[in-house]
Amino acid sequence: MNVIIIGAGIMGTTFATLAKELAPELDITILERLDGPGAGNSWVFNNAGTGHEANCELNYTPVDEEVISVEKALKIHAQFNVAKQFWAYLIKNGAIKDPRTFINQTKHCTIVAEPAIEELRLRFKEMSAHHFFEHMRFSEEFDEIKSWIPYLMEGRPTHEKMAATVIETGTDVNFGSLTEQMAAYAANELGVKIEYGTHVKRVHRSPAGSWLIEAEQRGSAIQHRADVLFVGAGGGAFPILKKSHLPFRGRFTGFPVGGRFLQAPISEEQADQYRAKTYGKAKVGAPPMSVPHLDLRVADCQHYLLFGPFASFKPVLEKGRGFVDYLRSMRLHDIPGLLNVALEHFPLVKYLVSETFKGEKSMFEELESFAPGMSKKFNWKPVEAGQRVQIIKDGDLQMGTEILVSSDKSYGTLLGASPGASVSPEVMLRCLEQMLPAIFTKEKTKEKLKEIFPEDDLDKLINEPDRYREIRDAVNNQLGITWSGAQ
Repeated sequence: MNVIIIGAGIMGTTFATLAKELAPELDITILERLDGPGAGNSWVFNNAGTGHEANCELNYTPVDEEVISVEKALKIHAQFNVAKQFWAYLIKNGAIKDPRTFINQTKHCTIVAEPAIEELRLRFKEMSAHHFFEHMRFSEEFDEIKSWIPYLMEGRPTHEKMAATVIETGTDVNFGSLTEQMAAYAANELGVKIEYGTHVKRVHRSPAGSWLIEAEQRGSAIQHRADVLFVGAGGGAFPILKKSHLPFRGRFTGFPVGGRFLQAPISEEQADQYRAKTYGKAKVGAPPMSVPHLDLRVADCQHYLLFGPFASFKPVLEKGRGFVDYLRSMRLHDIPGLLNVALEHFPLVKYLVSETFKGEKSMFEELESFAPGMSKKFNWKPVEAGQRVQIIKDGDLQMGTEILVSSDKSYGTLLGASPGASVSPEVMLRCLEQMLPAIFTKEKTKEKLKEIFPEDDLDKLINEPDRYREIRDAVNNQLGITWSGAQ
């Protein structure tokens, strides 16, 4: 069977690697617009690099009339556990030599001031009662919080009322490095073909039922034919879907959201003093990707601090592509959905527009507000982040991700963003189960699946504490993530 994948980011590369591991007989080709794998939103500074497992992100535990909902947090944490199983397999199998090249243990903290302290206390009570978050700690003591995240506390007056939680086994993930290493393994060891510099213009069904992919490769027009087509091209998935003539294409429109960070290189000694990702509370009307956070990042053995993100509204589908591409992706039936979002989410639109024109002075003022004294402590500079395209489905704005598969299972795509890359192995496994169900009936595939994912059942991870702890401890050991047990 001939499988074409559009996009060599974390999603497309994971799809190809996992598919080849489970079914070596598949003929798989990846088509990538850029000149290398993981160079778009997967690149290290195009995203926050947080191993999203709901340890510190308040938007994953929404509050409704003083009741904290943890269902979304539990699902994301379970999905990330499945992701870690896949990455641990790549380490054990020799596909990746050193886990520190892409994943590094980093405390996950949440910090709030009044009036959000009680909300954080309730969140801690609900979450720490579950085995996923049994090691979470909560404090309102200034000195204790300072011992967790000194850079955020050393410039604050000791009388300021704050509250924080911490989980020591969080992670910073360099998804660009992970994607590069997976792509090299897929190409060199598994036989996946990857064609870079290939911009897909259009896909459509041939009379014989296969998919025809029309593309431009370094200035020359080319064609590919596929029995199965998966589109994992980030924002670029929307115009491809629009041209596919699939019946559900008219239900979806893209809502682009960009971002910027303040970035500062730091020494290893300075990194050892902080070694955390600290999330605050988002402004009213701000999208989830705009939750303020101060992160330690590791890229090519160099340590950085990142603060932000500062959202922006840019009508482009992907970083490096222009406004004209976005216009060409639009259809008349998209206009009502966009107008509906503009009316129903006017505070959000207003926020994004105002953030777009925010200057460096305002960016540094926000950094000072979040971490007093930090703006003068390091050599900060603004950097552009990646471009996210959120989903407008049936006229409603959605902030999650959605797998779409055609009725004949020959076409699949992933739309949306958060939590994105962090759960890519679990999401791509579900894509494969929907698009290539026949391979999962084979005994060899079942055996290989258990080898890669000792436990991929999210319900079991959520509801069986001993099973979860067994899997968690095994994969954490493989990935170099340790828990000291200190209280």
